Amino acid sequence: MEPLQTTSSIIDFCLAPLNLDSQTEAEREVRRRLEHVIKTFRAKATQPVSVDFSSMPSQVINEAAHGYE
Repeated sequence: MEPLQTTSSIIDFCLAPLNLDSQTEAEREVRRRLEHVIKTFRAKATQPVSVDFSSMPSQVINEAAHGYE
């Protein structure tokens, strides 16, 4: 996987598993907030930032402990 560099590609990758309806106000609000977070982080970073999700360790969620929703 290539590192993601654009704000929209990072957001798209993160939201993809949720399969949200892109026509809803909630989805647009989530995108707006994530875009703000990423842009704020990049503005404060001392060097350009890209995200490489392939090097991120996987997370295992215990659904029995947290619910099956």
